[in-house]
Amino acid sequence: MRRHRNVKIVATLGPASSSKEMIRRLFDAGADVFRLNMSHGDHDDHRARYDAIREIEAETGRPIAILADLQGPKLRVGQFASGAQDLEEGDRFRFDLDPAPGGAGRVQLPHPEIFQALEPGSGLLVNDGKIRLRVDECGPDFANCTVMVGGTISDRKGVNVPDVVLPLAALSDKDRADLEFACQLGVDWLALSFVQRAEDVEEAKRLAGGRAAVLSKIEKPAAVRAFEDILSVSDGIMVARGDLGVELPIHSVPPIQKRLVRQCRSAAKPVIVATQMLESMIESPVPTRAEVSDVANAIYEGADAVMLSAESAAGSWPIEAVTTMDSVARSVEADPNYRAIIEASRKAELHSVADAIVTAAREIAETTDIAAICAFTQSGKTVSLVARERPRVPIIALSSIEPVLRRLCLTWGTHCVSTPRLSRFKEAVVNATRAARSFGFADETRQVVVMAGVPFNVPGTTNILRIAPCDERLIFASDPE
Repeated sequence: MRRHRNVKIVATLGPASSSKEMIRRLFDAGADVFRLNMSHGDHDDHRARYDAIREIEAETGRPIAILADLQGPKLRVGQFASGAQDLEEGDRFRFDLDPAPGGAGRVQLPHPEIFQALEPGSGLLVNDGKIRLRVDECGPDFANCTVMVGGTISDRKGVNVPDVVLPLAALSDKDRADLEFACQLGVDWLALSFVQRAEDVEEAKRLAGGRAAVLSKIEKPAAVRAFEDILSVSDGIMVARGDLGVELPIHSVPPIQKRLVRQCRSAAKPVIVATQMLESMIESPVPTRAEVSDVANAIYEGADAVMLSAESAAGSWPIEAVTTMDSVARSVEADPNYRAIIEASRKAELHSVADAIVTAAREIAETTDIAAICAFTQSGKTVSLVARERPRVPIIALSSIEPVLRRLCLTWGTHCVSTPRLSRFKEAVVNATRAARSFGFADETRQVVVMAGVPFNVPGTTNILRIAPCDERLIFASDPE
């Protein structure tokens, strides 16, 4: 089974997609990565979904990536004595630490760290930014505000603080428990919510201890400002446009998305574009034209993956949502303009032998009759470097290390194939050409580029490139080494 597109599809699992049968249908429709949202459901729910995915993986013989998305610290107001309250522009409203039920002029905000960071003039956003307030006075246990944009405030509504970096850990006690559970379960990726600084990522990586790769969700202005530092310590990035669009002017999100995607590509790290991509398909079998354009735009930018959230987790049309994304991706990638845009945004990155070899592999593939680039990898790095080049031919990632192949399922253009542990380059050539033929990338009349490192089974040793025929008689008739 192979995909006839390069961009990957991430599908979130939930009440609408919990059974093994439905997960298999999502996979067959085009889902490459399954997301377990730790904000919803309990550990038993997630374990059952994980087990179903691994059973499907065994049945299909195709590695499947599983991403556990940690909830992150949720900032919420307390409760109101007499139900929801209407706030109008110009009203005065107070947030404080008093646990007493709120009323017309105040409510508890049980987060002292917010009050520590606020200054007069800071903004507070409530209920996904529908209500906007300006801080006039503040202290260690209160903030007196003026309502700038009114609306209805009710129990437990979320609060965003866009103007300041909060002295708040990215991992709550729940997140730490969920992280350990997910790592013991065997997930491939951890998504870290509400990252503000590189130190947040480093803490998560220490706790993961190499058992899963860590992907940083960019959804706060502080993360945008510190993006280079965050990217340098992250294994991947998610442009989570939901909270980002709440905390920043909505018109600033598209250029930020474009910039972050390009920086991730330059760093050879996978990037997911997420949130509200096909939102209307929660209830409708057909997306809006604007949503289709949004998905297409992310693919034109060169994103590694696009993501479905509630569309596949709780919507009425999960299979149709995945099918729509797959169709949009195929259409975009068949457009000559797509190739022109992708190649125009390519930057030369020649810092190592591996950089030079992957650049040469891409150039050879584009100037000769090459069916695929076959890259052997121990850590996934070589394949990531090939994907950064966005070659015109498919990338076949080969490894004997199953967790590496699963993580690479998130990387643009990769078809992951498990191989035995090898000891000679000729074995690598034979395995590569067999994989190219068996998965329909080439027949015996074609050639592939094979990349590997000697000595074998040592990360970071990519140093060989060979153009190999897919006819094994020609392979064995050539130099034995």
